[in-house]
Amino acid sequence: MFKKIGPGVLVAAAFVGPGTITICTIAGVRFGYTLIWAVLLSILATMVLQEMAGRIGVVAQNGLVAVIKRELKVKWFRNFIIGIVLSAILVGNAAYEGGNIGGATLGLEGIFGQELSFLYPFLIGGSAFFLLWFSSYKTLEKVFVGLVAIMGICFLISAAMTKPSVISIAKGMFLPSLPENSLLTVIALVGTTVVPYNLFLHASLAKEKWKSKSELKKVRWDTIISIAVGGIVSIAIVITASAAPIIEVTNVMDMAKGLEPLFGKTAIYFMGIGLLAAGITSAITAPLAAAFVAGSCFGWNGGMENKKFKWVWSTVLLLGIISLSFNIKPIQIIQFAQIANGILLPIMAILLLWIVNKKTVMGNHKNTIVQNVLGFTIVGFSIFLGAKSILKVIESL
Repeated sequence: MFKKIGPGVLVAAAFVGPGTITICTIAGVRFGYTLIWAVLLSILATMVLQEMAGRIGVVAQNGLVAVIKRELKVKWFRNFIIGIVLSAILVGNAAYEGGNIGGATLGLEGIFGQELSFLYPFLIGGSAFFLLWFSSYKTLEKVFVGLVAIMGICFLISAAMTKPSVISIAKGMFLPSLPENSLLTVIALVGTTVVPYNLFLHASLAKEKWKSKSELKKVRWDTIISIAVGGIVSIAIVITASAAPIIEVTNVMDMAKGLEPLFGKTAIYFMGIGLLAAGITSAITAPLAAAFVAGSCFGWNGGMENKKFKWVWSTVLLLGIISLSFNIKPIQIIQFAQIANGILLPIMAILLLWIVNKKTVMGNHKNTIVQNVLGFTIVGFSIFLGAKSILKVIESL
């Protein structure tokens, strides 16, 4: 079974990072179980889009950007799309990398204390660098399976410790409601799960893993199972946070501190280990996705061994360490990244649907009617989500 696990586990690890943990914590603290339906909805949307991206990677045996470049015949429009993709992914991932490393750092602080906290960013960044520089795709895959398993076990145990009400969870999951002031949290829950850069990452990794169209069934099941596991982890975090007697969330370890009076140091250790695993996985996948996008845009050969490829992910990783180590808060860059990603998600969803329906690219493996209905529904929702996220940033300027 484990030999069949592929890129899906990296995609799941990528979206269950410190950002997702923070948003799920906020949702649980403020609204209890009532927004679990939004997590479930976003997981289903992620499965649909990521399955399409993985299928394109295997059938076309190319990265998503390379396929789009080849199929867009109008030069100015092609350059415009590639420009948006590069801006959103390279700048965005560099801006958020500090948050990924910061989340892992908080996990280490929860486990080992704050005495050597100034060293933690370099330890996390160094570990990510070592894994990316010296590991093959197969090695990374095994590392991520282990980290996701650790993360999942920790958060599930944390949720079980709170002795949640199964009936209340079922209501929150299958009876959608919008409590007062919850709309932005719903948007954040979906936005932190349906991540544009994961589409590029999945297509590129799928072609590394599988070389034959006969293996498309493996692609589908790998995607469904891996992302479902990521969704279970997200829901477990919401459930755990619902039991935490805290009023406001300032960082991802607030929930553990809130649970400490109920469960002692055990809560902090479980949360710390889970957060450490989540932070490391996101700190690796964000630079990796940026490098795959750059490689596809500029037509670099050699895959993960290409020197330019390594320079891109090294730069993204270094920017994350620097921003965290010197307490730099690149607010304007992050705001630009939010706007760019808000634009990128619906554009990428539309381009994804266009490519996956082209007979010249997909042959007999193009979308079915059901897949298209689901896809266009997600496109409509992503346009709404993108517009809301852009307006939110503009209002804060």
